[in-house]
Amino acid sequence: MTTKVALVTGASSGIGEATAKQLREAGYTVYAAARRVERMRHLTKSGIRPLAMDVTDEEPMRAGIDQILAEEGRIDVLVNNAGYGSYGAVEDVPMEEARRQFEVNVFGAARLTQLVLPHMRQQHSGTIVNITSMGGKISTPLGAWYHATKFALEAISDCLRMEVKPFGIDVVVIEPGGIKTEWPAIAADNVRAVSSSGPYAPQGNAVAQSLTSELAARRSSPPELIAKTITRAVTSRRPKTRYAVGFGAKPLIFLHGALPDRTFDALIRRAVGVPSS
Repeated sequence: MTTKVALVTGASSGIGEATAKQLREAGYTVYAAARRVERMRHLTKSGIRPLAMDVTDEEPMRAGIDQILAEEGRIDVLVNNAGYGSYGAVEDVPMEEARRQFEVNVFGAARLTQLVLPHMRQQHSGTIVNITSMGGKISTPLGAWYHATKFALEAISDCLRMEVKPFGIDVVVIEPGGIKTEWPAIAADNVRAVSSSGPYAPQGNAVAQSLTSELAARRSSPPELIAKTITRAVTSRRPKTRYAVGFGAKPLIFLHGALPDRTFDALIRRAVGVPSS
């Protein structure tokens, strides 16, 4: 029986690292990709193979796919997990940073998908897993650019799923809720950098505090929960198109669809602690 091969991006910590470990335990040959390969050295003890890859740089993406195909002859799973949260008021965030958010969270995933699809089509099988967020279905104050990327990746996934169905390829969207990773601290640093002073300061400081509060940390789900969900999806004969998992994901997505917009806005602003006036 042929061993299946998986590539996981953003694998130096959090969801990516947990997913690489889970897939390895499930019997996959796993390549773990991230910019800082030194942070993945410990994964080699589990038989995971680190790859240096920046998803905003064409050359290492091509080289990584070429290496996997040269060594394994196939690629069965792509987990597009690399991403970060660029927070700040729309008026405050420089357009250069907004573009970078799209480069990392959307275009990197899209380009890797383009690179693996010819090989998946040839073998008439494969699964592409896009890690979006409950933030791909709902919005929160000062998260416009982050949410825009996740909404975009949701749409790309829906279109891609229809396009590749004739070739035996599945497309799965994972929508995590609150997860214990480095992501909240990075998002909080970003919002403080651009919106902790000036007219949006009350909102910026409230959002940063909410992201890094002890309460948020206690409520957040472990990244292993997402990793188990991804593994369940890629090993399923007929995976769901979407999995909303982790703290708050299902109820907030439900409420977003059930409540009027302004009512939902008020709920989210109250939860984040953003002043209404």
